[in-house]
Amino acid sequence: MTKPWIEGRFEENVITTTIEQAINWGQQASIWPMTFGLACCAIEMMAVGASRFDIDRFGAGAFRASPRQADLMIVAGTVTYKMASRVRRLYNMMPDPKYVIAMGACTVGGGPYFKYGYHVVKGVDLVVPVDVYVPGCPPRPEALLEGLMRIQDKIRGHRLNRRDGVRLEDELPVPHHSGFVETTGAEHPLTGHQKLTGK
Repeated sequence: MTKPWIEGRFEENVITTTIEQAINWGQQASIWPMTFGLACCAIEMMAVGASRFDIDRFGAGAFRASPRQADLMIVAGTVTYKMASRVRRLYNMMPDPKYVIAMGACTVGGGPYFKYGYHVVKGVDLVVPVDVYVPGCPPRPEALLEGLMRIQDKIRGHRLNRRDGVRLEDELPVPHHSGFVETTGAEHPLTGHQKLTGK
């Protein structure tokens, strides 16, 4: 992500790039989410696909009805113990490379139902590996679009190259638009999810 996608332009209609960057550009511009919702957060996910928010702008508007054709699972809603095995089965059916967004407080950490409910899983990351967390109860459609952009950043940093027979590590993106200030030189480093307020 330190290099631009278009590295050089020699004349009209001629550009140069790498195969890796071209493949990553194609993948990040054609994400196919799975049609999959568990509870109330699924309503907000449906709103993202509607005309007001228009997830098609990001190349992710083709919600697939089959996990065999999808590469993004948006887990939207409360995951119960009975549903956990079905979520895992759907995840295993998806082809690689595949990505998961945990949408909503219930999906991220059990939500308000975890304390008094014996049936709620404390976070879908105990069932499937999660790439991006979108907190909120329910999160706004703009928050889900932000999560989708973070998935695109992750895809853009994917490395296909090998050096001396060893695959290079992915270039994971540094989050931006996070609201956190630079911590270099701060007397007290950040702990947990605190923000520095400048006081």
